[in-house]
Amino acid sequence: MSRRPLKFRHGARVLLVAGDEVLLVNDSDPGIPGSSWWVLPGGGIDPGERPDQAAVREVGEETGLNLGPGELVGPIATGIAIHGYSDRIRVQEEVIFRAVVERFAPDNAGWTQWERRRMKGMVWHPVESLPQPVWPSRLAELLTVPSGRIVDLGVREESSVPLSEHELREITDRGWVPG
Repeated sequence: MSRRPLKFRHGARVLLVAGDEVLLVNDSDPGIPGSSWWVLPGGGIDPGERPDQAAVREVGEETGLNLGPGELVGPIATGIAIHGYSDRIRVQEEVIFRAVVERFAPDNAGWTQWERRRMKGMVWHPVESLPQPVWPSRLAELLTVPSGRIVDLGVREESSVPLSEHELREITDRGWVPG
């Protein structure tokens, strides 16, 4: 049995593009002082919710932007992200959408207490100089996905605390990722 609790969920993320910039969230692991990486806005899909509905809801909650009908494009990518943190492991089967928007000032008023502990802020980053590390690591590729194409990001580990062989085997044994 894993020492860190394991959880599986379905998730939706959104690549928000304004001109030559993308909006990224600076995330961290409170159990690892100084840890930091960049992610797309998004989160878990609630029961009964479609991925596109979750994407719109999550963007509103995390950035304050209310996407209108037709602004969400995609999905542009799918994959399974394995996130190993100091206190848990989350396996997320995710769908990524894109929305081209006017640049706006992100508002974190909708962040939960848990998000406020982890997230350090949101910043518009120039496409040509994306910060590192950024998850998904193939984010730059997603900026040029033609309409109607879906990139398979596969199974990837994005961790502040890498998984052990035992933990990876347990995830595979549960059927959460292909063997």
